[in-house]
Amino acid sequence: MAAFDPWDPAFLADPYPAYAELRAQGRVIRYEPTDQWLVPHHADVSALLRDRRLGRTYQHRFTHEEFGRTPPPPEHEPFHTLNDHGMLDLEPPDHTRIRRLVSKAFTPRTVERLKPYVDGLAGELVAALVEAGGGDLLTDVAEPLPVAVIAEMLGIPESDRAPLRPWSADICGMYELNPSEETAAKAVRASVEFSEYLRELIAERRKEPGDDLISGLIAAHDEGDRLTEQEMISTCVLLLNAGHEATVNATVNGWWALFRNPDQLAALRADHSLVPSAVEELMRYDTPLQLFERWVLDEIEIDGTVIPRGAEIAMLFGSANHDPDVFHNPEHLDLARKDNPHISFSAGIHYCIGAPLARIELAASMRALLERAPTLRPTAEPKRKPNFVIRGLEGLSVEIG
Repeated sequence: MAAFDPWDPAFLADPYPAYAELRAQGRVIRYEPTDQWLVPHHADVSALLRDRRLGRTYQHRFTHEEFGRTPPPPEHEPFHTLNDHGMLDLEPPDHTRIRRLVSKAFTPRTVERLKPYVDGLAGELVAALVEAGGGDLLTDVAEPLPVAVIAEMLGIPESDRAPLRPWSADICGMYELNPSEETAAKAVRASVEFSEYLRELIAERRKEPGDDLISGLIAAHDEGDRLTEQEMISTCVLLLNAGHEATVNATVNGWWALFRNPDQLAALRADHSLVPSAVEELMRYDTPLQLFERWVLDEIEIDGTVIPRGAEIAMLFGSANHDPDVFHNPEHLDLARKDNPHISFSAGIHYCIGAPLARIELAASMRALLERAPTLRPTAEPKRKPNFVIRGLEGLSVEIG
């Protein structure tokens, strides 16, 4: 049985056997290398995501010193300023205020109106892939679709979009366990550059508002729903990063899973009505976000183990999504799975605000590939990114029949 080791290439290739071992060990396991408590069971993860004794931050209640934590190094400040003012890392009342404003752009009706644009763009990207006889599914389809959609929503001009993905990748490097100084330096640089770009774009939108989310946030601010400029910048970066990172990885993880399960791929090709359940199952089967962290704000107890205030809990989404207490035969890919309460979009007040949009994007690219590239196949085994928390591939080389 594999051991839990988030830096071991063998574990990164397939972490799911190690998760089974963790679940057998108990409901909460102390992991010294990251100074965290690992929670591998679905029921516990689901409950803790809704438990207000835990928080994404502690700074609304405690100083670093009061919480027994060392403040981040001063040279990392640009990253933390950017990260700490986004709603994902805020708690009520600030989280509530910002989420209320942003959620207007992600209502089911608003997202549904985007569907023709998403479908059209997915069709264009896949048509270009087919015309070329193949390519890299990651860079040719998986990346450009959600990046274009969220950039369009925010109102970022097409000519400015090239650095968005590299900025995002560098910032997201800080979400890995024990990031290196090189990773931190890249994240700081990207945070500074991204923030400067958005500060200029916000200034332009103040002068000339458009029909986009940034203009909407400015208008809401002017009407009394206060958002500081830093909150606005952090919110835009969060939406861009969260708005495509998981979707990109879910797309390539999903297609690689399909290629490795030809019976399921054949069933999907024969019956496109399976697409909605296939999207859910592929997000469960190889989860794009493997771990989500929370701080213990008030002492909690899990299965007789007391976890003190100041500790950090690591909820293992990938393990929870393979918990046999919840999912029948979880190691089996079943695109027709009916009962599928996966937690790939999290839960509670931090439930992914863009989940409806992500589902539309994943379904659009899947349908386009099924319809326009029915003989799509891989040309080589892909290389996996050396990341654990955000799980994805370096690329996925494909050809048409």
